[in-house]
Amino acid sequence: MANYETSAEKNYDFRKKMLMFHEPGLKDVSVQTPPDVFSITDATDIIIEKNAAPMLHRAAEYLRNFLSVSMDTDVRVVRVETGLDLNKPGVVIITTAGRNPADMADGAAPRGFRLNCGNNVVITGFDNAGALQGVFRLTDVCAINRAPYIQKGTEARSPMFAPRMVHSGYGLDDFPDAHLAAIAKSGMDSILVFVKGVDETPFGYLDFNNLCRRAAEWSLSVYAYSYLKSSVHPDDPAAEAYYDNVYGSVFKACPLFKGVVLVGESVEFPSRDERTTGRSYKDPSPDGLPDHRPSPGWWPCRDYPAWLGVIKKTVRKYVSDADIVFWTYNWGYVNEKERVELIDSLPTDISLHVTFEMFEKIQKGLITSRCVDYTLMFTGPGNYFVSEAEAAKRRGIRLYSMTNTGGLTWDIGVIPYEPTPYQWMKRYDAILDMSDKYGLCGLMENHHYGFYPSFISELTRETFTKGAPDAGETLRLIAKRDFGTENADKALTAYALFSEGIAHYISTNEDQYGPFRIGPAYPLIFGRGAKIPEAPYASNGSGILNTDYRVYENYGAPPFLRLKTEIGYLTTMRDKFLSGADIVYKLTENLNGAYLERALKLAGLARYIGLCAQTTIHVKEWYMAKSRLAVAETPEEVKTAAVQMREIANAEIRNAEEALPLVAADSRIGWEPTMEYMCDTAHINWKIKQVRRVLDHELSALV
Repeated sequence: MANYETSAEKNYDFRKKMLMFHEPGLKDVSVQTPPDVFSITDATDIIIEKNAAPMLHRAAEYLRNFLSVSMDTDVRVVRVETGLDLNKPGVVIITTAGRNPADMADGAAPRGFRLNCGNNVVITGFDNAGALQGVFRLTDVCAINRAPYIQKGTEARSPMFAPRMVHSGYGLDDFPDAHLAAIAKSGMDSILVFVKGVDETPFGYLDFNNLCRRAAEWSLSVYAYSYLKSSVHPDDPAAEAYYDNVYGSVFKACPLFKGVVLVGESVEFPSRDERTTGRSYKDPSPDGLPDHRPSPGWWPCRDYPAWLGVIKKTVRKYVSDADIVFWTYNWGYVNEKERVELIDSLPTDISLHVTFEMFEKIQKGLITSRCVDYTLMFTGPGNYFVSEAEAAKRRGIRLYSMTNTGGLTWDIGVIPYEPTPYQWMKRYDAILDMSDKYGLCGLMENHHYGFYPSFISELTRETFTKGAPDAGETLRLIAKRDFGTENADKALTAYALFSEGIAHYISTNEDQYGPFRIGPAYPLIFGRGAKIPEAPYASNGSGILNTDYRVYENYGAPPFLRLKTEIGYLTTMRDKFLSGADIVYKLTENLNGAYLERALKLAGLARYIGLCAQTTIHVKEWYMAKSRLAVAETPEEVKTAAVQMREIANAEIRNAEEALPLVAADSRIGWEPTMEYMCDTAHINWKIKQVRRVLDHELSALV
């Protein structure tokens, strides 16, 4: 294996880079500035009006710092008293449409901008947020050029979707200013924070107003993702007072919240719909016997509209234009008739939120697989999404979707992003199509596994921006920037292999909550169970994974046929990622500085994903061998199965050992916000020790 480890990182070292507003060393001194461009030099001034909005001052300082840190170019910010001279040569001017009468063209929309380059550069925002986006665009141009210059001409841009919401990738509900800046630069306009009460998240205290104010400085809104209690039925005489005390108190204390996200499992109320249990899934059955009915959080209950009505009333009592986002995630498995009946009874002044690809049944060889949450194996849209999108359009309800286009799904649980651009591009096309057909206008782009800036989030931003080039052209520009023009085609080949690899992923609950959740740290259990070590401060820790691996979703296929088919697909996935990783690693021979580090991280990530696929293959083979052992009738059959298990175990130990230098070199691999570290060097070494104990103390008597 290639030596991917250049220097070991400690746990959480990835946050050091996330706390940097700008990446140093992006200027390539070998780049020759072409003719007919505007060059930014130490003599260039950034000019804004002294009485400009605070966001324009922030934008100017952001640009100045970028040029200094990333481009080794030190400029001044000059604040003029009144009256910008838009024709002043040799300067960068930051302003808004109210000060510059130029045609905004594609930039004539909120957060839009026009960037004009001639004998100077004039960034004109449609609004203050647009001016900031224009500055972000200028920094991107310099980064793509690897030098501080911009081609002459005019471009105008504006976002296609609003809101674009993300959770923190730095830590649960933890948004340092640098992370807020990175989120805004990636084109998102909103962040999500879990809310359990006034200034209370499920994981501790958080000053909501302070977060909202800091987010607003980067043109970001904040949505409350509700974990608030709903213990009273909306028809109860005490309901209005109760919900005013629960929901109303939060929006009264923090009127800066943009809106609230409501998802069934997190806000269960005592529904009177007889098709449900009428109680939370956490509450036991009164008679102690299983109830075949789902709890209200997992069913499109007839009284959800009444519940939404009381929530809407109390929230908008304090924030009149609050966005009430109702997410149908938990009952996508239900027949279309029942789901659409609910949508037909919803108020129309809310937003309907529908997951893009989930619940779709996909044929994989001889078996049928279902898209569980959340996956890129199927780019979407699923029939569940389309059926509800059609209903929303007919009713005139604003339509949002959970798309995971921040760059990550639940396919592999402890990675920063999925480097599979061509598969993402298929999803982009589908999203844009749904926007045209059904008015899809808002996106949620990850869940609690968080947002990590990457070339995928750059690709997403450009694709979802009016006036930007198409995704294929953008991807080639990114490849040239990161690997050099001479290496771009090879990088694109690696990207294609990664994308083919993820298309061979097979989405199952047993894998997403098992070996794919934590990768090569996942244990091989024989007779005795094993408790995976977890941090005492982890909100979920090992609670959201299952080590007792078994097949429980087969859709009529015999379990071994299902497993063998999945192994075949995952073998292809593994080989594609490993081959692509080798290509990227080979390119590092001609890279240095920041570009070398980027390439090594990408190669290591891709190889790690390949090793995750190999772990999952071994877990399935282990399950089959253990099943054969359980029904063995002769000593020979026992020995054959036990020998197979020993071979699998030793192969998986080697696989885990290959992962050690990868997680040591990149501290973001192996971590997820709710689990904390589950596949760092300590956890992989624990797994190796666990498997060896199985070999030495459980299997030894059989072989």
